[in-house]
Amino acid sequence: MKILLKILALIFVLIVAIVIVVPFILSVDTVFDEVSQKVEQATGRVLTASGDKALSVFPNLRLELNDVNFANMKSGSHSNMISMKKLTVNIGWLSLLSGDLKLERFVITEPNILLEKNKTGDVNWHFLPKNVGNTSENRGVLIAPKDTQEQVSIPDSFDIKLGEVAIYGGKLKYIDATTNVMHEVNDFNLTIDLPSLREAMSIKGSLVYMAQKFELDTHITTPIQVIMGNDFSVKTQMKSKLVSLNFNGDIKENNKEISGALNLKGGSLKNIFKWQNVPLVAKENAFNEFSFSGEVYFANEKLSLTKLNAKLDLLDIKGESDINLENRLNITANFDLGMLNLNPYLSEATQASEQVENKTKEQKPQPIIWDETQIDLSSLTKLDSHIKVHSQGLKFKDITLGENAFSFILNQGVANISMDSFNAYKGKGKGKVIINAKKAPYKIETNFALTSIQAGPLLNDAVKFDKLSGAGSIDWQLKMQGDNQKAFIQSLNGRLGFSFNDGAIQGANIAAMVRSAQAMLKGDFSKAGLDKGYDKSQKTDFAELSGIFNFQNGVGTNKDFKLASPLIRIKGKGVVDLPKTKVDYGVTTGLVSNIEGQGTKSSSTGFKVPVLVKGQFHNVKIKLDVSSASKDKLKNSIKDKLKKLFG
Repeated sequence: MKILLKILALIFVLIVAIVIVVPFILSVDTVFDEVSQKVEQATGRVLTASGDKALSVFPNLRLELNDVNFANMKSGSHSNMISMKKLTVNIGWLSLLSGDLKLERFVITEPNILLEKNKTGDVNWHFLPKNVGNTSENRGVLIAPKDTQEQVSIPDSFDIKLGEVAIYGGKLKYIDATTNVMHEVNDFNLTIDLPSLREAMSIKGSLVYMAQKFELDTHITTPIQVIMGNDFSVKTQMKSKLVSLNFNGDIKENNKEISGALNLKGGSLKNIFKWQNVPLVAKENAFNEFSFSGEVYFANEKLSLTKLNAKLDLLDIKGESDINLENRLNITANFDLGMLNLNPYLSEATQASEQVENKTKEQKPQPIIWDETQIDLSSLTKLDSHIKVHSQGLKFKDITLGENAFSFILNQGVANISMDSFNAYKGKGKGKVIINAKKAPYKIETNFALTSIQAGPLLNDAVKFDKLSGAGSIDWQLKMQGDNQKAFIQSLNGRLGFSFNDGAIQGANIAAMVRSAQAMLKGDFSKAGLDKGYDKSQKTDFAELSGIFNFQNGVGTNKDFKLASPLIRIKGKGVVDLPKTKVDYGVTTGLVSNIEGQGTKSSSTGFKVPVLVKGQFHNVKIKLDVSSASKDKLKNSIKDKLKKLFG
């Protein structure tokens, strides 16, 4: 016990002696010169301290430096790459006694860090010691100041052992003179653990970017592999109130190949847009919770995403994509959209407009006014793409589609949208839309063929037209050009054909009107009233309804309209003027003498009366045309009736 006490007493005396004697033996400038020399050997840059210097020896040997600067590259925009208010360095006592100075801990207070790329592509964060590659021992070492990073080799004797580096306060600024991009990060609170270039390095702590605090936790397997351009692994986590990101992967081929698993998620996409000062007007149930996960592979300016799963609110999208960044941006992708409901993402203005439209529709039909707001499709010229999309269903406004498959090919501003499979309203179809957006006026060409379609629900959902029902086919080949809705309508050219079976025209009972005219011509005025407006309770059933419209400058002309039912036969021709939103149509209506059933092909009619369908789309009038022979016959009938009544 006495021996142990003597040993402890001796150690205590030595410690006291060191505390008292060392400051008199070593000057602060001597220690700083040693540290500065080590830094310059490790980095090739000069470390200076123009402020006060202090050296303390208890409880450990610690060097405090004020107003410290670390030199920038010679071609940098500022003289210093790093400036700091204070630098505190802890030095191991044993390393001091052995003659091999070892830095155990750095504490950096309020640093001002500049990372930059100049106009020639040189970057200031690539540095190696001056003597590396200059001696016979290290001959053959390559130093790469450029961002391209050629292969670098470092001798086994070279190492950097900083221990723990703590950073408090300060900011980091990134400047890219080649693109005029600048970013700034501030309020550092980081701890970097670098025991050796050949051991794992970790970075933990927090920082603030655009007033948003981010928590970081990053691990790099071997920093020396990063410097030499060899393969290494990285695992990083970043969290904030807005978003969290995780990446676990490998960096290979001198930083030219990146692969790994990426996960990103957040509670509100609206808050992300707000944070980035990007205006976004969204509904309460839209652009909220989101996530993204997938396998990432980047090499040769090409980014590949596999096992992709993106979620936004109730949307769930799966697929894969390749993005080529080498020359012109080119995107290829194959997505499964699941059940895609786009209604929550329509603008509030659109929703308000629909509410007003529905409200006015309940009160009184309103005139149609084509929108002259300019449409900008120039973004289609910025990239090329080949995207395939499959969905279990789609909801857009009131339009509801079943399982569908589309492809979107964009090349030099020309978009080809192909409907490869279409299922909706109990029908099927195929079609294509070609949009030439190279310059305004933009040109649009459509070619569609739909079969077994339920006309009523489709027309009502698509254009709020509720005057036709029945199942059949629609096909069209239409072209238009312009840069607003009105211009497109005014330039509409092409063909539209339709053929429906077993349906009805809502709003008028043509057979009843013909019977009324027939009764009047026989002298019976009890059912007079030949000019009728739209009456939802009335309808004209048909077994067949067909016709072809040829459009020129928005005006559709038809000469072969045909409607057949057990009671009437109708043939007609006329004009539908889309720019002026009016219809002027004449049909010849005849009552069938003998009812032979829905399947009859007889065109026999015992009595024929022309019917006019005329007026604005919102106020169409259907009336009998009792002109010419019918008019003369009606006049004679009226005269006979008056003679009988009044003698």
